[in-house]
Amino acid sequence: MVVGSGLIELWIVESRSLKEKRGVLKRILQRTRNAFNVSIAEIGENDSWKRAKVGFCVVGNDTRYINGKVDHILSFIEDLQLAEILDSRIEIVSLSDAMPHVDDSAGKYGLE
Repeated sequence: MVVGSGLIELWIVESRSLKEKRGVLKRILQRTRNAFNVSIAEIGENDSWKRAKVGFCVVGNDTRYINGKVDHILSFIEDLQLAEILDSRIEIVSLSDAMPHVDDSAGKYGLE
């Protein structure tokens, strides 16, 4: 399993209030969710009118695919032109498929 996660710091130029910021951010998050089927949410700078910190995560089974998807997500958000990307940080982690094998279902679920 390969997990790609990212943090994006946004600057919302047109925002003059928290209400305007949340409206712009809602559009960015919803359009990104719809386009990429990705988990994405505001994770910081909640009280700032102009700044937003967004986190997202995507899971797959191929490192190159996940890396490409993360790159496309960043490009997509920038191409929306609703906010400027000030900074971004991505991390791609590959988790082993090896899981402990348990013979009986009672032991597997801690039921004895």
